[in-house]
Amino acid sequence: MDRTRIGREVVLVLALSLGQSAVYAVLRIIERLTREVPLSAQTSTLNASTTPDRPWLDLAYQLANIAFAFVPVLLVLYLLDLTHRPAGALIGFDLRRPRFDLGAGAVLAAVIGIPGLGLYLGARALGLNTDVQASALAGAWWTIPVLVLSAFQNAALEEVVMIGFLFTRLRQLGWQPWVVLLLSAGIRGSYHLYQGFGGFVGNLIMGLVFGLVHLRWRRVGPLVVAHTLLDVVAFVGYALVAPHVGWL
Repeated sequence: MDRTRIGREVVLVLALSLGQSAVYAVLRIIERLTREVPLSAQTSTLNASTTPDRPWLDLAYQLANIAFAFVPVLLVLYLLDLTHRPAGALIGFDLRRPRFDLGAGAVLAAVIGIPGLGLYLGARALGLNTDVQASALAGAWWTIPVLVLSAFQNAALEEVVMIGFLFTRLRQLGWQPWVVLLLSAGIRGSYHLYQGFGGFVGNLIMGLVFGLVHLRWRRVGPLVVAHTLLDVVAFVGYALVAPHVGWL
């Protein structure tokens, strides 16, 4: 196996996907911290409308954004497939154990989700995080289906790239599992820095937990299920609840 080629793969994949997001998120938090407005008074908006006055065009934009975000997932599966076919079976991103993936993912989502909400609210109270608006889509018949699809896209991208691909390739290069775990979790936390330090810490912890689970189960499937459930609750829950409460 060509170690140089594998190293280049890792660098290029990260530069084209979540590593790039981490760099922009670091620049974003610097920009936020150098404003006159306190961090806690700023807002981070997810799933924003592009053309709210033209719902059909907005839907097209949303679907295009989601589709292109799947490309890095397909890329890493292709690269892994070149050396270890089938790639889905290698990283556990397949349908061989659907009951296990769904059940374990649901439990994992519950374990991560409740403390995660508490961490976010605590960071907001301490002025260490922005106000995260998990959904700002204009109300339309397609809003909830698009939010669910966006949640799955986020989950597949992060878990397949940051866990399935990165853990596989770096261990093939001879890296110790604990080093890979810390690197993966650190990058995960970094590309959420645009939200503030609460987003960084929460996702760093999530990355550590998910990485340890992957080292134990050797499957990305439960992680994708858990991450999807977390984002569905955040995106759809925010869209439905936020207009009626003042603490989100």
